[in-house]
Amino acid sequence: MAKQKLEVLSPIKQEDVTGCGIASVANILGLSYQAVKTQANLLGIYAEDTALYSDTAYVRLLLDHYSVKTHEQERPFVDWQGLPDIALLAIKYYEQGGSSFWHWVVFKRISGQAYVLDSSQSLTQHLRRDF
Repeated sequence: MAKQKLEVLSPIKQEDVTGCGIASVANILGLSYQAVKTQANLLGIYAEDTALYSDTAYVRLLLDHYSVKTHEQERPFVDWQGLPDIALLAIKYYEQGGSSFWHWVVFKRISGQAYVLDSSQSLTQHLRRDF
């Protein structure tokens, strides 16, 4: 449990403007952004590919590589209490040119405390509890 608390207190920030999917996987696993990005690149997944934040297949492939089980289909958000202890959330949904886009964040519940780890480069605080 101590290792998980350390992960939550030190959220991984994305190092690429479009690297929220890679950073979210790093936040789920407690690995560095660069380690996950290196592995993603080996799998043909690149932060520069806008499909990374408009298609769940890439993040699912990366999580599967690390043996992280995911639900077979996306599930709609109902409420914070209904989330599992670790969840990948798509936020800031918008459509552009007929395509869907969003920003990936990670929800973690540790010892009953809920956290959102938001890797966005534009934030000064990446550990969120204001929900």
